[in-house]
This record gives sequence, structure tokens and C-alpha cells, in this order.
Amino acid sequence: MNKRVVAFCASLLPLMISSGMVYSVLPIYISDELKASRIIVGMLFTVGALTGVFTSIFIGKISDRFGRRPLILLSQIAFAIGMLMYSIINQYIYAFLIHVLEGFAWAAIGTVAPAYIADLSRKDERGKSMGVYNTVWSLGWVIGPILGGFLAELFGFRLMLRLAFLMIVVGLIATALLSDNSRSDL
Repeated sequence: MNKRVVAFCASLLPLMISSGMVYSVLPIYISDELKASRIIVGMLFTVGALTGVFTSIFIGKISDRFGRRPLILLSQIAFAIGMLMYSIINQYIYAFLIHVLEGFAWAAIGTVAPAYIADLSRKDERGKSMGVYNTVWSLGWVIGPILGGFLAELFGFRLMLRLAFLMIVVGLIATALLSDNSRSDL
């Protein structure tokens, strides 16, 4: 097993758990506490997805030129800021800006993390390495939704969002300490 791949994937686990926590209950938070209609909730998620559509290729090109690490760290920073911003807004209109930020963050992590794993892996172990990555991704989404629902029910959405922020910061620090600036041509 490639120890660098495992370490990198482990550093992403807090982000994946936080994502599962937040996105499983975010529509409820936006509609119940921020008073957005169902149409607005759908529009918010569409704005985030459109951001990814328009930025993914550009992000991939940047990572090929300047390395994977800066964009992975930037993505984690963007997610952390998004969680913190969600916890302090009081009107759904501000959620549109957060969804643009998160659309960029999803495009960055979704494009660059697999490329980084491929860079870290020998050709004959790339499939196994991607399996480790997908296992961590899925594990986050196994743990996150129940944890997010539990925390939101007991302590409220805003505290749950702040905990997600802190978890992502922990993962960000781990990524910063455990990764190097790999590029496919290195």
C-alpha cells in the first residue's frame, strides 16, 4: 500500500465527513432557518454545480502548470470558509455566494485530488490508489449524514456548521503537513 496515498486520503477524511454532515441537511437549514423556497434551494445547488462546470478545466490546467498541492489546499480553505459563512448568514441570498465558492472548491478537489493520487502512484497501482481515495470519500459520506443530522437535531445547524469548519481546518493542516507539490511532469 502506498503510504503517501493513504496519508493524503486520510487528510481528506475530515472534509468528506463534514461534507456528508452538511450537505445531507443543508436544504433543511436553508429552507427552515433561512426561509428559502424549494425553488431557491434548487437554484442554490444549480449555481454551485454551474460554477464547477465553468471552472473544472481551468483548474485542471492550473494544477498541471503549478502543481496539485496549492489547489488542494485552496479547495479545503474554500470549504472551511463556506461552512463558517453558512453558520453566520441570516438570509438565503448570501447562500448564493457561498455556493459559488463551494462550486469552485468541489471542482478543485474533484479535479486535482485524483490527479495528485495518480502522480503519487506507480502505474501498476493507480487503480488500487483510486480505490483507497473512493473508500475514504464514501466513508465520509457514511459517517457524515448521521452525524450531521444528530448534531443539528441536538445542538442546531449553526453549531454543526462550525464543527464542520473545525474538522476541515484539521484536515487542511494535515494536508499541508503531509503533501508535496506534485505535478504529472515531476
